[in-house]
Amino acid sequence: MSVVKKSAVRIASVAAAAAAAVGLFSTGAANADTFVPLPGAELHHTLPNGLGVTARIAHESALINPSMGSTPLHRNAWVSASAQVEVHGKHNGTKITPGYVVGCQVDISGGGANGGADASTNGDTVTGKLSTGGNLTLGPGQATSFLLLDIEKPDVYGNEGHTFATKFTGPSGSVTWSDSTIALNGCGGYAQARSFVRVEVATDNGTSEFRVWGQPFSLG
Repeated sequence: MSVVKKSAVRIASVAAAAAAAVGLFSTGAANADTFVPLPGAELHHTLPNGLGVTARIAHESALINPSMGSTPLHRNAWVSASAQVEVHGKHNGTKITPGYVVGCQVDISGGGANGGADASTNGDTVTGKLSTGGNLTLGPGQATSFLLLDIEKPDVYGNEGHTFATKFTGPSGSVTWSDSTIALNGCGGYAQARSFVRVEVATDNGTSEFRVWGQPFSLG
């Protein structure tokens, strides 16, 4: 009888261990990071003076962690891409400014935020809250934009200044980022993000600006 009891205990222990292992695997699967390949974008733009410019977002992806803070109010993503601009003719300098729009329960598929959000787009212009860091706090119906670059540069008086763009004077220029963080707090519903690249071209006729948008993706 004692042998039978020991066998029964052993079987029960194995079954309990197996159940615990399944539970661990399930938890890991639920909290696993999700890699999202993104198609990027390409835009061929003609300035008012006839100068052609090609801007693209290439090699774009996002790695999503749906609950970095172990609650539905916290999401984290690591984003990577390359902004590439080609100017097909003479110009006096072109600036590339990459960034992202992030929205909480807001439709950003048109490149902006609607429904009384804190940031919105009107054509190629972003208005509303704008930051230079990806640590964001948003509630339902809110959106904001942030810029990826923050380069220290002395101003005209020699004091500390900042620029949020890179500039080139040749036929092409680019900016590449890898595993830049988007940390979103406070959003209890669905959340989305979308990359953008602002291009500003200076010519003898003045300065023109336009924007190319990436595809929106879910933050969970």
